[in-house]
Amino acid sequence: MLGPNHPGILTTRGNLAVWRQEAGDAAGAAAATAELLDDCLRVLGPDHPNTLTTRSNLAEWRGEARDAAGAAAAFAELLKDYLRALGPDHPDTRTTRRNLAYWRTKADGE
Repeated sequence: MLGPNHPGILTTRGNLAVWRQEAGDAAGAAAATAELLDDCLRVLGPDHPNTLTTRSNLAEWRGEARDAAGAAAAFAELLKDYLRALGPDHPDTRTTRRNLAYWRTKADGE
């Protein structure tokens, strides 16, 4: 009824990926989120809050799927976009900065 590109459907797909990760399937959640990200970028654009959240989730789940270096790299790119789109004091920007530091530390320990 709504179609695959409806923002509500994109949100539902994101929620399904979250629950997949919660069930212990970080790699599956990352794969589903990578597919979702392509659609978010196309439908919502790169600076939409849902697109940025999708990128953050993807970075986190890459790390949880044992790719700390990939997670750190993704958070580094995401931080640039949060700084540009939301500014340095936005809570999501600060969270991204913390996530970047965490995954850099993990990557250095590998």
